[in-house]
Amino acid sequence: MKLTEIQDLIKFVSKSGVNEVELETKEVKIVIRTGKQAAPVVYQTAPVQITTAPAQATNQPATNNVPATQQTLTPAANTPAADDESKYVIIKSPMIGTFYRSSSPDKPQFVGVGDDIEIGKPVCIIEAMKLFNEIESEVKGKIIKVLANDATPVEYDQPLFLVDPS
Repeated sequence: MKLTEIQDLIKFVSKSGVNEVELETKEVKIVIRTGKQAAPVVYQTAPVQITTAPAQATNQPATNNVPATQQTLTPAANTPAADDESKYVIIKSPMIGTFYRSSSPDKPQFVGVGDDIEIGKPVCIIEAMKLFNEIESEVKGKIIKVLANDATPVEYDQPLFLVDPS
């Protein structure tokens, strides 16, 4: 088979829309595959919403006819707690590493809940690649909550402390 015949065969296959052609003679075997493959079949299921039903006593009949799988929970009445936290400032980790609340196990913690902090005061240490980086406060206020556990890994931008800036 000549080169021009092979080129003509390739052109014919690409124009015909066929995905694959095999041709075998005594001298040569040719397999031509085009990039035009049938689109794969994708099975997609409808989104499933999982809800929990409020607990009911076994001796009381249901108060409505809606199946338990379709009942939804109402938001908890304690949502003001989330609003209270919006007035606080979060000190976040500037790097990935291990969070330490003190410079060594026998030393006191840099800060604790209820401590007043100033701008530039060290609040913790983050160890990254055997380097101990002192993290300083960028806000003045009072520590409300410590959000990371001592000697645990932290991610970049992970909240470490909740501070009341007032």
